[in-house]
Amino acid sequence: MNVKPQGAPTHRQRQAAETQRLILDAAQRLFLETGFGLTTIEAIAASAGVGVSTIYAIFTNKRGLLKAIRESWHQTSQARERYEEALTELDPARRLSIFANATRHQWEQGAAMMAIYTSAAAVDAEAAAELQSALSGRRTHVGRWIEASAPFFRSDLEPKKMVAIYLALTRSELYLELVNEWGWSPDEYEHWLAQTLEQQFLPRSPLQAEQGR
Repeated sequence: MNVKPQGAPTHRQRQAAETQRLILDAAQRLFLETGFGLTTIEAIAASAGVGVSTIYAIFTNKRGLLKAIRESWHQTSQARERYEEALTELDPARRLSIFANATRHQWEQGAAMMAIYTSAAAVDAEAAAELQSALSGRRTHVGRWIEASAPFFRSDLEPKKMVAIYLALTRSELYLELVNEWGWSPDEYEHWLAQTLEQQFLPRSPLQAEQGR
């Protein structure tokens, strides 16, 4: 007798997951192309090849779709896990390299999501509140990671200023500008960011300090 492994998804569950993926892919594409405000549930349903009632049953409304896109992004980017990994690295340059890698994966997966949220925030007060909450949460997490790393970095640069510099250099808009507008590859972005963070945060040699005056 064949016994299905415990925890293995059933055929119905796999179908449901595939339906959700089709809907979210269609929603993300249309939110980017048309804008959150102008995209209708009907258009998303037609693009995904599902019924309108299916979308309402699973996600309730467009804001539910927006939340699901964000949750999927968190699961796939694993940016927070990468930052936590960096905190176990004792070599300062390597730590910054992992930070750069985490940021690359965060925006490689999520820069489009941030653009969608910005579009949604312009027409939906709750989406605007969610965006501000997400940005505030990122500032909090990044602040903790950078301040925990401060002993490895320049002693003449206070942690609060390090956080401000880091947040400025790792904005999603900058990733989109370099990668989407100027054609950089994600690898080139990551390499540039790692080098720039090293220039900003690692102790300078006497010659570099003299040249920087």
